[in-house]
Amino acid sequence: MDEQIERLIPLLDMLVNDNSVPRNVRTKLAAAKERLAGNDEFSTKVSYAVYAFDEVSNDINMPMHARTLVWNLLSEFEALKNKA
Repeated sequence: MDEQIERLIPLLDMLVNDNSVPRNVRTKLAAAKERLAGNDEFSTKVSYAVYAFDEVSNDINMPMHARTLVWNLLSEFEALKNKA
């Protein structure tokens, strides 16, 4: 299952490195990325990512292209959470 997470990391990196995304959102996404790379159990990592993506998706300052990518990632991680 970790290879499925690794497949999504480049998309997460795009958001973390996008300067049009508010700093507070990039900080939360960077923390989620670190957690995903950690040694926690798979379901814990995915649950934390789902929580982080859900939280930042409601930021009113988020550009639409970034919000769409966050929603896509949220959907992917929710699917992984349901499989676990």
